[in-house]
Order: sequence, then C-alpha cells, then structure tokens
Amino acid sequence: MPNDTQPVSKHAARPVAALTVIALALFAAPAQPALAQQRSLFEIPVPGAERDPQPVAREASRTSDTSATIEANKSYLIPALDIFAFEFLLNRHNHYIYSGHDYDVTASTIRHNLHTKWVVDNDPFSVNQFLHPYQGSIYHGFARSAGLNYWESLGYTFAGSLLWEIAGETTPPSKNDQIASGIAGTFLGEAMFRLASLVLENDELPPFWREVAAAAISPSTGFNRLAFGRRFDAVFPSHDPARYSRFAVGVSGTTQNDPGTSTKLHRNEGIVEYSMDYGLPGKPGYTYTRPFDYFTVQTTLSTANGFENILTRGALWARDYELGPSYRGIWGLYGSYDYIAPQLFRISSTALSVGTTAQWWVSDAIAIQGTGLFGTGYAGVGTLHGTAENDYHYGLAPQALAALRFIFDGRASVDVTAREYFVSRVGGAATGGKDNIVRTDAALTIPVRGQHAVSVRYQLSRRDASTTGLGDITQTRGTIGIFYTWLGHDQFGAVDWRK
Repeated sequence: MPNDTQPVSKHAARPVAALTVIALALFAAPAQPALAQQRSLFEIPVPGAERDPQPVAREASRTSDTSATIEANKSYLIPALDIFAFEFLLNRHNHYIYSGHDYDVTASTIRHNLHTKWVVDNDPFSVNQFLHPYQGSIYHGFARSAGLNYWESLGYTFAGSLLWEIAGETTPPSKNDQIASGIAGTFLGEAMFRLASLVLENDELPPFWREVAAAAISPSTGFNRLAFGRRFDAVFPSHDPARYSRFAVGVSGTTQNDPGTSTKLHRNEGIVEYSMDYGLPGKPGYTYTRPFDYFTVQTTLSTANGFENILTRGALWARDYELGPSYRGIWGLYGSYDYIAPQLFRISSTALSVGTTAQWWVSDAIAIQGTGLFGTGYAGVGTLHGTAENDYHYGLAPQALAALRFIFDGRASVDVTAREYFVSRVGGAATGGKDNIVRTDAALTIPVRGQHAVSVRYQLSRRDASTTGLGDITQTRGTIGIFYTWLGHDQFGAVDWRK
C-alpha cells in the first residue's frame, strides 16, 4: 500500500467540510421541528435579518408533513445531471493537479474499462476507505435533495460510482472502490442528509445560517437548494424523532501501547467529538417506515491523526415491538459504515447486519438502552506509519457490535460499546492475510449544570493480524481521557412512554 503521506485522492472528492459543524446547528433544535418556509435563491435572508418573518404561518405548519410537496416536485433528471457534472469537474481537477495519465479519459479508455477485469486496488487507505465513501455521499445527497427516496437514491449512488470507475479515470475499475462509494456512500450520505434536514427544520437559527449549516453537513443538498430555489425548498420531514446528541472536547493519553510494525505514536492528543442517536425507540406515535428512521452517527477528530473515527449505522428495514410496560425496541436489517484509526492501524468496513435496538426501564429512575448487531461486510485494514508497504488487507468481514447505555435519572450515564471485525482472506487483494480487530470503550458522563457535563472515557483498540510475508502482527493501544461534554436538549436521551 502506498504511504498515506502521498497526495490525497487521485480517485475521490476532497472533503468539503467536517461533520463537527453539526453540533453548532443541532443543539439548538427544538423538541418539535418547524418547516422551512418556501423561498428562492434570491430570497435567502442575510445574517442578522429577522429570524422568522411569518411566525403565525410557521407555527401552524410545525406538525405538517411535506412528503406530498417533495413527491410532486421531485426530479429524476436533475440528480443525474448533478452527478455527471460533478464527476466531469472532478476528473478535470485531478487531471490538472496530479501527474500521470490516470485522468486522460477517452472513448478508447472507456471501452477498455468496460471489458477489463475488475480488480482490488491498493491506493492509499485514506483514499479508498474514507474519501470514496464521502464521494458516494455527495451522489446520495444530490438524489435525496431532488426528492428521491432512499432506495432510488441508493441506485443513483451506485450508478454514479460505476460511472466513475468506468469513465472517470483510466485505471482498471475497482471492486473495493465500488463498494466504498456505491454502498458505504449511501449509509454516510443518508445520515448527512437527515442531519442537514434537522438543521433546516430548526427555526431557532436565522434562515441564512440554517442554509449555511445544512450545506456544510450535506454539500450536495445545499447545492440543489441554492441552484433550484423553490422547487427543492420543502424540508424532508423528520417526524420529530427522539434523539440523544453530545459534543465533547478534551484530552486523551496513552495507557497501553504495543505498536507492532507502526513507527509513530503521539502519546497525548486533543479530541473533538460529535455524536447523535436519532429515532430512539419508545416515543409514542413515531414510526419506522423509512430507511434510517433510526440511525446513529459519530465523528471524532484528533490532533494526532485527523479523523480518529467516523461511524454510522442505520435501520434499512425495521419493525417496532414491546415486551411488557417497560420495554420498547425495534429489530431489523441495519447498514453500517465504520472508519476507525487509533494511530497504530486503521480499519474501514461497509456491512449489513441483523439486530435490535431497545430501551428498558429497570425502575422508575433507571433506564438501559442498547443495540446488538451481527452481520458481514467488506473491510480494509492496514498499519499506520508502517515499516512495510504490504501490511494491509481487504476481504469479507463477519462482525458484531454490542452497545449499552445505563441512564441514572439524569444524574449520570455509563456507556459501554464493543465491536469486533474478522477480516478474512475471501475477496481480498493478492497480499492475502487475515485480521481480527477488537475495539471497546467505556465512558462515564456526569452533568454539572444544565446541558454542561464532564466525561471520563477509557478506550482499547487491538489488532491481531497474519499477513503474507510479515507473519503475525499484534498492535494494541489503550487510552484514557477527560472531556467537557455539551449535551443536547434531550439530556441522556431516555425515552419515557409511561407518562
């Protein structure tokens, strides 16, 4: 694998904005969302303008559902043109920026790629496993913001990725890139689209800043709203999901370190993190009829290596259930995109899993929320700052997740999460090998005043690998950190249907 200090992305779009802007816009979200008013590009208010010029009409529309308006105005042509134009501009950008002939696309190279064998490429890990999903999320956002539903948008994302592999570059089409852009891109893109829609529903922000924040979260959504004005101005209805959001800033230090073949470690690092659980089970009247009516998203920035993680999982198909008066949950099929980089190594996975998410009121004051998943996907894993270029591996990856949150009457919460990935030899590159990755973390959060809290977290990441030519490798990193945590309006997110 090429060293990731090489220029980033010959093959993918550069990130436009960090997901951490979500915190600035979403923490002000009211319990009941409001619809964004209809307007064109030239009617967007400037900063400092009146926050709500039509408060009575807006209040009356608070519980309205814009689905019929979105359906009436949707377009199948516009997102296709969006994606084609985006890929053309990306190709031209990369052609002028990077040396070589990878972007000298002609009719002859397109015909060659149509008839050549698909490969597993070994481009830099950050390109294949981070930037390609982000590129796919751009495609997904173009389709969703043009009124298409999730499954239609997935088709556009997959087709957009296929077009790029065949006609966006001259190199052989890549199986792992198609999975990362065409499938992981929809999981990441849907979460970004839903979060952007939450911001647009939030009338506690001035309209101008709602648009700016939504565009930062989902740039393609922002583009279509700006370019086509009133046609795509209706906001996707969230149906007011129960949610738990938090924003944390702190420091973390190393407690355990077995670097294996990694040669560089920052023992201490600054951390900025945002996460949200959306659509928590148990809220009366809330339904799970659309993909990602339940999802979680988390992103963590580190001073040591940029993105430490990007994690999202959502229910593609779900049914709710109850067990007695104190237990509510959903079960079904989940899609997930995980990117984890604890300095020593990185793993990225795109997966489908079956499982459940639920909440149980143990007593009048204590609630337990949890998720359990088991499934399989396609993953890549490799050493950061390694001594050997071939210390990486792709393959089918059975995996499991267990997450629990113990909520003590709003006075404290304890979160415990464990993930395991087994990256097999099946479907991998010629280097072969296998990896077993375990990631666990435990956090205690105690409110200090209002939405302000303090958290302490321990995290352990371990990799056991067997790679052709390098033998057995073990890498372990443990950290402990302290954080200032800003809780959302829903505090710890306990859903109380007993009222």
